[in-house]
Amino acid sequence: MPYVRDSFWRGREFTSIEHMQAEAVTWSQQVAGRRKCRPLGGAAPMTVFEALEAAELLPLPPTPFVLARLSTATVGPDIHIEVGRTLYSVPWKLIGRKVDVRSTATMVQVFHDGRLVKTHAALDQGKRTDKSDYPPEKIAFQMRTPVWCRGQASEIGDACREVVDQLLEVNILYRLRAAQGGSRTAEEVRRHAAGSRLRKGHRGRRSVLPHHQGHPHRRHRDRS
Repeated sequence: MPYVRDSFWRGREFTSIEHMQAEAVTWSQQVAGRRKCRPLGGAAPMTVFEALEAAELLPLPPTPFVLARLSTATVGPDIHIEVGRTLYSVPWKLIGRKVDVRSTATMVQVFHDGRLVKTHAALDQGKRTDKSDYPPEKIAFQMRTPVWCRGQASEIGDACREVVDQLLEVNILYRLRAAQGGSRTAEEVRRHAAGSRLRKGHRGRRSVLPHHQGHPHRRHRDRS
């Protein structure tokens, strides 16, 4: 570094980055590369490079090298891992497991046992959650939006729809869970009622059988 400082930087002025880069290439080829170098046995660096190293160089990759940061994280009970100042979700089956994380300026990749299990767009701070990472029953619950609640309530009846509308009239974020539970309970009641009617229908059909087909425990009058 002292050689570069004294031979290239000292006494020079540059008008732009491009001008500095062009001057550096010229200096490397005509000055630094042609000097006699003691570690090389007095040979010039450019001569050694052209004779031994130039043919061994590989072409540049098609895409620029991406700087990445590698880390390890543990999946929390809320299916998220902490990477820097951001929380990222991973599939729920990995709760409690350790995962490897590769972070770049644009992407966060999560690996488990060497297998890629999740990819997120990078976020400087906050939280990124993919709802498909939750268990199936959790996904179904989150799909019950206010529109779903009102639709279910309308199918059940006017009284149920009125109750749900009142719940969702104000503070919808705080009352959404109650509306979800109410719509779900009413739906279960409706199914239970339908099942009860079906069972009663079966019992009614069984009760008329003795009049037409006879019954082993009931005597019939002689029609003669």
